[in-house]
Amino acid sequence: MFNKLILSTAFLVSLSTSQAKIGVEEVAKGFERPVWAGVPKGVDGKIWVMEQAGKVWIIDEKTGEREKEPFLDVSMDVTRKGNEEGLLGLAFAPDFQKTGRFYVNYTDLETQTRIVRFTSTDRKTTDHATEEIIMKYPSEFPNHNGGWLDFGPDGMLYIGNGDGGSGNDPKQRGQDLTSHLGKILRIDVSPKTGYKIPTDNPFIEDKNAKPEIWAYGLRNPWRCSFDRETGDFWIGDVGQNAWEEIDFMPKGKGAGANYGWRLREGLIATPSPQIGGDSPSGAIDPVYVYKHGKGDDEGLSVTGGYVYRGPIKELQGRYIFGDYQNPRIWSFKLEGGNASDFKDHTKELQPDGGRINLIASFAEDNTGNVFIVDHTGPIYRITEH
Repeated sequence: MFNKLILSTAFLVSLSTSQAKIGVEEVAKGFERPVWAGVPKGVDGKIWVMEQAGKVWIIDEKTGEREKEPFLDVSMDVTRKGNEEGLLGLAFAPDFQKTGRFYVNYTDLETQTRIVRFTSTDRKTTDHATEEIIMKYPSEFPNHNGGWLDFGPDGMLYIGNGDGGSGNDPKQRGQDLTSHLGKILRIDVSPKTGYKIPTDNPFIEDKNAKPEIWAYGLRNPWRCSFDRETGDFWIGDVGQNAWEEIDFMPKGKGAGANYGWRLREGLIATPSPQIGGDSPSGAIDPVYVYKHGKGDDEGLSVTGGYVYRGPIKELQGRYIFGDYQNPRIWSFKLEGGNASDFKDHTKELQPDGGRINLIASFAEDNTGNVFIVDHTGPIYRITEH
């Protein structure tokens, strides 16, 4: 009887495990062109959702209800003339619960990129009078603004900038160290006002380079992330006409890294008489590239994601990412510096009776759950059922 019970229990556990499937559940809907979502450290049960036109809302994860007033409203300061302009990124200070400080990245009415610090006194709303513009630089064209920013494991604020727009980097900003564009910037925002240049930034002693630059050679980094477990850095960099790429850098590495644009797109030399050519000496190869197209493993505009560290065992340690225009969701594991065990999750990660339309961003809460931000309005959580 005892042995039968053990066998029966083992069978049920095995059956339950085999029947478990991943899927998505809708957390909230009705947002106007949402482009980002996230949660401050130490907060559970709430998620902040950003609308491209300039508002940020706090919602209840269980009910999907939003607060009556927006957490932030900078719609009066934001330009939305171009499809890629607007309020594009937000980063909570690691000590947000104590200080109420957070940072946003948006294109202003003069089509410049602004990095702005705000302070929320009640952690639910933000007085516009607390605004402090800490950086401002020209965007040059309406597209390729990047927009991501977040704090790294070193406590520094990292900022992802596109190459300034148009096509094929006509101002050659990707390789130009005198420009903030086409770069990952790194600054120290610990002072009460303004910011400092970290003393270990790679170009701090170079008079012909912007001291804020951490890495360069990027076209339009659309969503980057730090692995919450390892601190490794991931970049989804949008391609030109042929290739999309995922870049990777281990924790503590990457100072002065050159990711190759515009001399190359993905792993291929850019066909341009002005600047296209061989890969720059010492340039960092992507860990994954995919061709342009509408096939199952193709796309048109990469959306970088996260290494999954949530409760679903099947997804543990897998980098989850997608494509905005060909709305597919994929994952792979990084082994020996190379992408392996590639999987297409698109069919299983669709809502009942519907579909995810435009993957604008992924998001992560403090327990490692990953969310999908659909630019048409809904927010979904990846689940197991």
